[in-house]
Amino acid sequence: MIGLDGGNANQRFHRAAARLAWVPIAGRGSLMQFICDAPAGQTWFRLETEVEAAQESQLMRHAVEKHFRRAYEEASQSFSTDGIPYIEQNIRRASHVERVMPIFVSLRDANGDALVTAMLPPVKARAPSAFRPIVVGRGNGDPYPLYGDAIESLARHFGISLDRMTCYPYRRG
Repeated sequence: MIGLDGGNANQRFHRAAARLAWVPIAGRGSLMQFICDAPAGQTWFRLETEVEAAQESQLMRHAVEKHFRRAYEEASQSFSTDGIPYIEQNIRRASHVERVMPIFVSLRDANGDALVTAMLPPVKARAPSAFRPIVVGRGNGDPYPLYGDAIESLARHFGISLDRMTCYPYRRG
C-alpha cells in the first residue's frame, strides 16, 4: 500500500525500526521500538514481547496479552522448517513471525503512561482488506474522543485507515 509520503508501509516500518526509546513504566523502564510521534508530545511504540503485552494489559485493563499470545502462536505454527538447516531455523522463525503476526502498538505520553492500544495488519498481510484493525483505550473504552489525532498520525504513518466505525469494536448506544 502506498502511503502519503510515497513509501509503502513496509518501508516506513523498517525505517522506524532502527529507533528505540527507553519508556518509563511503573517506576522502571522498558526499551521499546519507536513507531512514530503523535500530537501533544505522545509517541507510538511497538509491543514486541509477551512481557510488554502483559504490562500493557495490566496498565490498560484489557486483554491485549491474550491476543498477542494467540497471534504469536499462530504465526509461529505457520512457519515451516522444510529445507532449512537446523542452525538457521530459530532465526528464520523469528523473522517469519515478525512478518506475519499483527503489529501491536501502544500510545504513550511523555511520562510513559499507556493511553491507547492498537492491533494493526501484519507487515506481510495476505489480504490487508480482510484484516480488521482494533483500537481501544483503557478498560476497552473508546479512545477516539481524546486521542483521535494520535490515532490519525498512526494511520498516516502506516498508510492505512483507522476509522472509529471499523476499528473500535465496542461501540455502545
